[in-house]
Amino acid sequence: MGFFKNRTVIGVICILLSLLICFGLTPLFNKGMSKKTEIVRVVKEIKAGDEITKDMVQVIEVGRFNLPENIIRTKDNVIGKYATSDLGIGDYILNTKLSDMPAAENAYLYNLNGSKQAISITIKSFANGLSGKLQSGDIVSVIAPDYKKQGETVIPSELKYVEVISVTASSGYDANTGEQGIGDERELPSTVTLLVTPEQGNILAELESDSRPHLSLVYRGTPQNTRQFIDMQEEIIKELYPEEQEEQEKIDEEVPEENKAEESKIEETTEGGVE
Repeated sequence: MGFFKNRTVIGVICILLSLLICFGLTPLFNKGMSKKTEIVRVVKEIKAGDEITKDMVQVIEVGRFNLPENIIRTKDNVIGKYATSDLGIGDYILNTKLSDMPAAENAYLYNLNGSKQAISITIKSFANGLSGKLQSGDIVSVIAPDYKKQGETVIPSELKYVEVISVTASSGYDANTGEQGIGDERELPSTVTLLVTPEQGNILAELESDSRPHLSLVYRGTPQNTRQFIDMQEEIIKELYPEEQEEQEKIDEEVPEENKAEESKIEETTEGGVE
């Protein structure tokens, strides 16, 4: 114990420890801090849902200390993918902010092959669009007041069961996905985008021009039941337009098998988001 009570000895020990820290541990720490690695950084603003192109990002060298494990380090892992959230200039990109597929409500927009089309109709009053309660994947009926100027309000046979792709506010943001425009208040829907056949699209275009169509919710639920409504509507279309359907079937047969597989994958993604 007397040895440690000697102030000189204690001082020498402290000096040795400080030298060990300064010339031993500190250089090792600084060396670890100074190690570099390449990462991908955003150079143009990217909105949620955008497909990322090579001019939107660049590879830069930064210190590797304290970087997240899931940070993207090569352009090849970014280009062609879709952003799941907004990214600003200078942001680093994490793999959790990327998706191989477009958002479910936009999936069909990237994979339309002529058999189905996307068309938007205006919600001309709050009540016409189910008071803002519609969601992607809903099955709706389109009610047409004074249909074809005949003085009757009817649901056209072609529009009994129609699938909703998205509900959009006047700012262009999807009003049913949590995206918001400027300000904190929730924006009201302005248009509804529907997935339709060409024949259905023609009728909707007429209603958009001449009438104030209403949308009534028929079904919201499992993908299996949603598919049943779509199948019933497709059978009605075949009965009403047999010649057009024969031509469409010929076109479908010419679609490459790999495209059909991709469409099936997109449909599964879309239906999976409805549950």
